Amino acid sequence: MLQNNILSVAKETISNEAKAVENLKNLLDQEFSDAVEYIYNSKGRVIITGIGKSAIIATKIVATLNSTGTPAIFMHAADAIHGDLGTIQEEDVVICISKSGNTPEIKVLVPLIKNFKNKLIAITGNKESFLGTQADFVLNAYIEEEACPNNLAPTTSTTAQLVIGDALAVCLLHLKGFTSKDFAKYHPGGALGKKLYLRISDITSENKKPKVTPNTKINQVIVEISEKMLGVTAVIDNDKIVGIITDGDLRRMLSKNIDFSELTAKDIMGKNPKLISNNAMAVDAIDLLEKNEISQLIAEENGKYKGIVHLHNLIKEGII
Repeated sequence: MLQNNILSVAKETISNEAKAVENLKNLLDQEFSDAVEYIYNSKGRVIITGIGKSAIIATKIVATLNSTGTPAIFMHAADAIHGDLGTIQEEDVVICISKSGNTPEIKVLVPLIKNFKNKLIAITGNKESFLGTQADFVLNAYIEEEACPNNLAPTTSTTAQLVIGDALAVCLLHLKGFTSKDFAKYHPGGALGKKLYLRISDITSENKKPKVTPNTKINQVIVEISEKMLGVTAVIDNDKIVGIITDGDLRRMLSKNIDFSELTAKDIMGKNPKLISNNAMAVDAIDLLEKNEISQLIAEENGKYKGIVHLHNLIKEGII
């Protein structure tokens, strides 16, 4: 294929799937709302099953539900009829995903689920299928054709299934009043989690706390900044934050070729240091640093000096 042909096929694939996803809005009906409300009011878990590519989509929907506060478990349709039906508990809700709704595994599995008296929700592209007629709620994932040129490989159909699952999860999220704080409980790892839970105090507690008084000699200021390795020191007078000195301030002083042997911290300090609450979220420091084009912030709590937050700390934590 020539490059322009490759791009043409890629764009056609995206257009096909986008059109199908857009049409899903027209297929939503009262059964979708009823299914969401039933899951919301259920005391059990959501068991999601499928076969083939639909099983892969099922695992992703399970992950999305779990991460947004709705307990969910994946059960492979083929394994279910060989022992995994024990996964289903009395108050669980079962979601079965199948494009055709007529695969042999689904035809065997559905009656077994019905025997357990669990409510069955179908995500299918064929409401008149075996699955569609047996389910208590049918979520229509109909598509006109696959993006595959032979109309065989599950492409557009699995995208539609995934979008229906996302719609379910987001509706449940709204009903539960799920907040970013709740989200952080389920995502404690990685950069995403840290953005939601890491506080300034978590950083300052690990950093050294450089500080001098207004009357500290410049040579001692240099030593303090060098030893604490944060490129800055706070200037503290009677427990009050009165200024800040950065390594940039020192360089500018030295460039003037003046005798600094008698200079003290108050002679070169910045008198309006940028402060951030020690209880603030670490991600909030990013906006302050960018807005003021600086690399460090002084952390305080009730007016008391608590330490330094450096841009490098945020990079190290993966927040930037």
